[in-house]
Amino acid sequence: MKIKNIAATVLISAATALGSVFLYSQFKGKPDAGVPVLAKVPVNYVSYSGPSASAGPADFEEAAGIASPATVHIRTKTRPKEISNNMPHQPFGDLFGDNDPFSQFFGHGGGRYYIPGQQAAGSGVLVSDDGYIVTCNHVVDGADTVTVTLNNRDTYTARVIGRDPNTDLALLKIHASHLPYIIFGNSDDVKVGQWVLAVGYPLNLETTVTAGIVSAKSRDIGVNDDGVNPVESFIQTDAAVNPGNSGGALVNTEGQLIGITSAIASPTGSYAGYAYAIPVNLVKKAVNDLLKYGTVQRAFLGVSLPNLENPAYRASLTNPMPEKGVQIMGVEPGGGAAAAGMKAGDVILSVNGVDVNTEPELMELIAGYRPGDRVNVTFLRGGDKESLNITLRNKNGNTGIVRTTILDELGANFQTLSPAQASKLGISGGVQVQNIGSGIIREQTDMQPGFIITKVGNYPVTDVASLRSAIEKQSGNVQVEGIYPDQDGVFYYGLNNIKNPSR
Repeated sequence: MKIKNIAATVLISAATALGSVFLYSQFKGKPDAGVPVLAKVPVNYVSYSGPSASAGPADFEEAAGIASPATVHIRTKTRPKEISNNMPHQPFGDLFGDNDPFSQFFGHGGGRYYIPGQQAAGSGVLVSDDGYIVTCNHVVDGADTVTVTLNNRDTYTARVIGRDPNTDLALLKIHASHLPYIIFGNSDDVKVGQWVLAVGYPLNLETTVTAGIVSAKSRDIGVNDDGVNPVESFIQTDAAVNPGNSGGALVNTEGQLIGITSAIASPTGSYAGYAYAIPVNLVKKAVNDLLKYGTVQRAFLGVSLPNLENPAYRASLTNPMPEKGVQIMGVEPGGGAAAAGMKAGDVILSVNGVDVNTEPELMELIAGYRPGDRVNVTFLRGGDKESLNITLRNKNGNTGIVRTTILDELGANFQTLSPAQASKLGISGGVQVQNIGSGIIREQTDMQPGFIITKVGNYPVTDVASLRSAIEKQSGNVQVEGIYPDQDGVFYYGLNNIKNPSR
């Protein structure tokens, strides 16, 4: 019986095996109806690399770990300041001079008021291991004392190495060594949509890190009124930024610095969706210039650009603006563009091979060069593409190194009146004050743009050179005399301690 059972089992197993082989031979090579044959699908998969395509956002831990120790807290103190208001000419002043007994009635020497001392706070970024710190100019502008607290809570008194109101940047120095610092990235490589981190000390909190994306580039929002020739070409991000973040770091996911946080767009003054950072390539240029020359060497192309933000200007246009490039409205006499042969109406397409389509893009690009640098400008003229090599010049119309003068400390642009303008106003000459920005005039007076300086102390002023000479001859406090073209009378402003301003 045992032998029969074993034989039966073997026969059944053999039959089952033969049946399996037969069935496999019948269905071999035929795909299941529910699985598509990929070889026959007429499409291509784009950069598909498996399950990682559905992964979440980048990990910010490494970038935060790099940027946080190198981001510092800045606190400033400003002493009370005396402000000189505009004082009309006193009827008895010429008779009595400084001993005018009627001054108590007419305000000669008494047209002043005080602004109380202030305290403020912001952020900064260590860019070297020996204590150089980049921050925003508006964080330290006018401060008498600047204190820096590191991430480890060590505190130092900082020295202001230099400021550039036009880019809203400042360079500080603390006496320390072996400090953590951030590596500069390349803001030209920044792409809309990439992840970024904003690091700073908002609302006087400890180090705070927020994340967002780059939502736009080359934004001009008209916020920088500290510069007399401002450059605005901000990186826009939706990372949460609040008061106190100014001067802090905007970094990519590798922890590289790509911008210095400068402003927010908000109806309340606090975070409402958009923040703006100064591109790091402008930061690098400013830092190097401040260290080498003491002031930023600003290059100018020498063209006037359209003000598309002005509704009146847009309404005056008879022809539509070009879809690509930047159409120039004119060339400035004595500028590099005029010398090279550019003309009003030319449409600039690129500078040194870099395309430009907006005024902020063009301004940012030119601001990266120094006077004396040559750039190749490609442009359209009458539908034809042309190119010129242009030597950039400084604000004085030459290629020399620009040094800071007392006029720069005043913080305004100055324009000599033409003989025709002076004759129309009934004066022998003068200098008109334009674009008042950060400086002595704003801090110590309520002078308005358009004021025409005719006298400084006892020295008459007929042009910019005589204005500079008259200011330099003063030992301390001085009275500035002049007129407004649309107002009657002579006005006076007092400037205090001009040789050593507390700024």
